[in-house]
Amino acid sequence: MTSSEEKPVLLEVRDAVVHYGRIEALHGVSLVVREGELVTLLGSNGAGKTTMMRAISGLRPLSSGSVWFEGRDISRVKAHQRAIDGLVQAPEGRGVFPGMSVTENLEMGCYGRKFASKAEHRERLDWVFDTFPRLAERRAQVGGTLSGGEQQMLAIGRALMARPRVLLLDEPSMGLAPMIISQIFKIISEINAQGTTVLLVEQNAQQALSRSDRAYILETGSVTRSGPARELLADDSIRAAYLGVA
Repeated sequence: MTSSEEKPVLLEVRDAVVHYGRIEALHGVSLVVREGELVTLLGSNGAGKTTMMRAISGLRPLSSGSVWFEGRDISRVKAHQRAIDGLVQAPEGRGVFPGMSVTENLEMGCYGRKFASKAEHRERLDWVFDTFPRLAERRAQVGGTLSGGEQQMLAIGRALMARPRVLLLDEPSMGLAPMIISQIFKIISEINAQGTTVLLVEQNAQQALSRSDRAYILETGSVTRSGPARELLADDSIRAAYLGVA
């Protein structure tokens, strides 16, 4: 059986520095995501998690450092090309097209990606509906009328239509009820178990760490800890900081 350390590296960030004007938001952050892993970037508000995701997806330029995808330096590759190449971020804040139906929203996810045939395209759409039965029930409903949890499912489903090699998820639990959060994380685990590599940015330490292979702790723009997720979840200092357990 192949250990995590022996799996090929799909995504690597090397010494990433990002500025907003004169303010340095990331101070030389590095991380690695291997094929088949679910890796969490954990941190509180203002830690730099969303900045990190924007740098990886190409929405925020690096001041220095580099982003590597499948062994290639993509630091200067445009965001849309990164998505076409398989580095796909689900839209932040459940960004759906409110006037489009669920099916139309999903179809937008494969814009720019080419399928070998109409049958392959249909198969992908059916797979997303199988993964999200709630969306299948509402396939003709307009996206803007869905609940918050359903919109989050739609945002993830739309990203999956692009057949990502690495799926980037930024705070998928934000603003959702506890029962819906559990459902979203269960779906993320299922997606990962079916072969999609996931980099997850989260504040919900319990849900994220209990389902991840490895994790990085980001504090004020720097990685302060990293390691197997279960070990970090059992660490008293991390439990006190992120779970309110002394």
